[in-house]
Amino acid sequence: MKQEPLVVEQRYNAPAERIWQALTNKEQMKQWYFDIAEFEPKAGFEFTFNGENEGTVFVHQCKITEVVPNKKLKHSWAYKDYEGLSFVTFELFNEGESTRLKLTHEGLESFPQTKDFKRENFKEGWTYILGTSLNNFLAQEKAQ
Repeated sequence: MKQEPLVVEQRYNAPAERIWQALTNKEQMKQWYFDIAEFEPKAGFEFTFNGENEGTVFVHQCKITEVVPNKKLKHSWAYKDYEGLSFVTFELFNEGESTRLKLTHEGLESFPQTKDFKRENFKEGWTYILGTSLNNFLAQEKAQ
């Protein structure tokens, strides 16, 4: 059964170009997102990173599928040794002095239906990453 995509939106007091840098620069990503060894915002680029949930480490395997600089970044999102394939899209919208980021994560229903892959976990994770972690990173940088 296909679910509606998970959508999380957040507004930042920063230009889209600044947020794009935070989304695509591996050194900046390390400070608010995940420690990704290699990352290039180019279609076809593949990257991996580790994420942990309650002591279990999950190897994320991703491939960039679409890039529109300062506007849109889309990549696949899968887990090593688990079935399922999803897609994450970051979209940036200029709104006066601020920028709205819309994250869409589709295909969550393709993952095993276990506690580790519950939709609520993804919603909670993305809400924290965008609403707290990225927000704090941008605010801290602005204060310097």
